[in-house]
Amino acid sequence: MPTCKIILGFVGPIASGKGTACQYLKEKYQAETFRFSTILRDILDRLNLEQSRDNMQNLSTSLRSIFGEDLLSKVILYDLKKSEAKIVILDGVRRQSDIQYIKNDPDFHLVEINAEPKIRHERIIKRSENTDDRQKTFEQFLADEQQETESQIKDVAQSAEFSIDNSKTTENLHQELDNIIKQLKS
Repeated sequence: MPTCKIILGFVGPIASGKGTACQYLKEKYQAETFRFSTILRDILDRLNLEQSRDNMQNLSTSLRSIFGEDLLSKVILYDLKKSEAKIVILDGVRRQSDIQYIKNDPDFHLVEINAEPKIRHERIIKRSENTDDRQKTFEQFLADEQQETESQIKDVAQSAEFSIDNSKTTENLHQELDNIIKQLKS
């Protein structure tokens, strides 16, 4: 029996296409998206600090070490559950603690999105989401993936219900997402 809400958690390495997937689902299905990084960006803005990857990683690590690994997951769970959207997306799952409170919810489905490292490096430079992305070398990009905030992604992805290889076209990503939505609605 189908449920009345679909909650998708996206896990994947830097620039794998999670944000592109969220944007597509927002436009086509009126999905609502929640990101752990939004909380961090809000704090950095409030403190008048640069939204660099280093600052976000340091802030995340500090908050979790002081207030508990599950701090951000508690905040996100509250937001996910109060959303009235039929499709709700949790973008940027990185740790088991990120989903510990929602992983057993029957409406929750973890989706891994991945792509080849060279493709992801090109994407990060092109989108320049963080202030330090535009000049990032491939070696620096690979080093970013070794940071504490990124280190658990592969382990979390192993428990994904769905997996998307986003090394192809945007249209292919859209088709994969449509197939997941269709499957979950039936």
